Amino acid sequence: MPLIFVCMLFCLQPCFGCHAVCQCMGRSFVCQENKMEQIPNNIPRNATELRFMLTKITIIPNGAFAGFQDLEKIEISQNDVLTSIEANVFSNSPQLHEIRIEKANSLVYIDQEAFQNLPKLKYLLISNTGIHFIPVVSKIQSLQMVLLEIQDNINIKKIERNSFAGLSIDNVILRLNKNGIEEIQNYAFNGTNLNELILSGNERLARLPDLVFHGSTGPTVLDISNTRISSLPSFGLEKIKRLKAKSAYNLKKLPALEKFEELIEADLTYPSHCCAFANWKREITDWDPICNKTYESQPEDLKSLNKRSAQVDPILSNGETTYDLIDKEDDIAFDYFFCYGKRDFVCSPTPDEFNPCEDIMGYTALRVLIWCVNILAITGNSVVLIILLTSQYKFTVPRFLMCNLAFADLCMGVYLLLIAAVDIKTKSQYYNYAIDWQTGAGCHAAGFFTVFASELSVFTLTVITLERWHTITYAMQLDRKVRFRHATMIMASGWVFSFTVALLPIVGVSSYMKVSICLPMDIENPLSQAYIMFLLVLNVLAFVVICTCYIGIYLTVRNPDVISSNSDTKIAKRMAILIFTDFLCMAPISFFAISASLKIPLITVSKSKILLVLFYPINSFANPFLYAIFTKTFRRDFYILMSKFGCCEARAQIFRTETSSSAHNLHARNGHFVPGPKSSSGSVYTLVPLNH
Repeated sequence: MPLIFVCMLFCLQPCFGCHAVCQCMGRSFVCQENKMEQIPNNIPRNATELRFMLTKITIIPNGAFAGFQDLEKIEISQNDVLTSIEANVFSNSPQLHEIRIEKANSLVYIDQEAFQNLPKLKYLLISNTGIHFIPVVSKIQSLQMVLLEIQDNINIKKIERNSFAGLSIDNVILRLNKNGIEEIQNYAFNGTNLNELILSGNERLARLPDLVFHGSTGPTVLDISNTRISSLPSFGLEKIKRLKAKSAYNLKKLPALEKFEELIEADLTYPSHCCAFANWKREITDWDPICNKTYESQPEDLKSLNKRSAQVDPILSNGETTYDLIDKEDDIAFDYFFCYGKRDFVCSPTPDEFNPCEDIMGYTALRVLIWCVNILAITGNSVVLIILLTSQYKFTVPRFLMCNLAFADLCMGVYLLLIAAVDIKTKSQYYNYAIDWQTGAGCHAAGFFTVFASELSVFTLTVITLERWHTITYAMQLDRKVRFRHATMIMASGWVFSFTVALLPIVGVSSYMKVSICLPMDIENPLSQAYIMFLLVLNVLAFVVICTCYIGIYLTVRNPDVISSNSDTKIAKRMAILIFTDFLCMAPISFFAISASLKIPLITVSKSKILLVLFYPINSFANPFLYAIFTKTFRRDFYILMSKFGCCEARAQIFRTETSSSAHNLHARNGHFVPGPKSSSGSVYTLVPLNH
């Protein structure tokens, strides 16, 4: 009987010291009562776990939990009145390995001496508090691998130098995600064997200084997702095995690949960055067969630890904590730190069909051709504009329309020049410039120029054709003549239309950022798809209108009952050849573009660049030569202009004489039926003869 009584006393002994509103469950002391306003004085000294939840404790006093020899876990959570934790609260507890302080929004002060001499500490969580600084952990001096999670503390703005020195003599995992961190000083991680560093979710963090990892070993895992970091430090990247930078939109350029000596996995924001590692393989050694075998033999939970996101919750689905898995990892550290580092490189997101791993001009021949085309387009159209605008002859409707066409083609030349210049600048390293280029003002400007130029050119060609058809059809009706003010109003509407459709991708309807050549190829939403289809169908309709007009012109010329100017007939025939040639050159563009806009792409972006250089700009560099430079009228205006500077005066005089003579003969031959403005001095440039 006495023996039974002694045994009962031994079993009940842990509960003798319980507080009136707390519970003792085995050796766990649990306080979950909102009436509790201070730490109890009679906590059992042999307790292994202390939990304070939903209490009204405002201050945890000096030494509150110090000296508990068997204490392993402490949790303080869901307390909205706790303001401070004083010195020596967590100290001299040789078995303490887990501390949780969370959901205490009013907590603003943790004493510098709060954490001391905790040789078994493995896990420290400080989450959802109001503290303004990283707590001092330099006196913890743990002998274990430590996982330190400081997260969701929006008032923490800075990580100062040596903030984690003394935390552990073993490896350290720092998860500092979703705080308000704006600045990290040099030497911030000095004195640590840094395994993982998670900085994700610090949306105001814009910079990692060059010496931020100086004095530390590692990190092997770095996560800067959802930050504003624009560049990685120059030093300390050598040990990184995994780099995660999802939604890090400001990180547009990576350091030299040589900095990443051990990188095996990257999870980045932009597909173009993965192009840098496209042909990058880990060095194959004699250890590879052993590494592959031991890697496959790893337990599934460790494999998942190696590969999953670094932002997992420390409590796993089976009840284990992250540091429990770390214990398992210690036995096979050779596999992870050596063998795992020899596997092939993995990068995401992988480049897609819109952004393949190549330069802007993927082929050397295209790189040469685009320079030839843009030089011809800019030079030819500039010369035509100068001659037309400085000519001493009357500025007629045809001349006005030709000026508009030359300007549109000049804009296309500017677009090609921008693309060619950026291609030369980024040659062989486009992956490092892709984001800045495609998201920057340069690509938007290039895209604007090409859409504006293309639509204005098609519009002007259509108006020129309609004007020719109208003039020839109604040659005898002077009251129906196209006046200059009419042409001005029509072209003004063309400018407004072209400007508007070129501006739409900048304001969100489709996008110029989708591909490196800055064409609006984004058809992800119905509005963008409708925009592309509208432009393509409009261009096809313009071609139909031009064809219809030239059929009408041909029938009018062939009709003996209709009197028309001989010069108009020649101009119409010659212009028909030119415009049909232009649209035949545009046919491949329209065909493949329409199929792509219907989400049935027939060629890749790489192949579309061939169309861009060989077909798309033909109008721009050919029009000034075929419409003007190769004509006799242009040569006349050119020599007359040069004679003003003392050059080619004899040739200029010959052209003046010929012009005067031909004008006189034309009026004498046609009598009063021929309108005066149709003389050679006022007509559109006579095009290249059909047998030229």
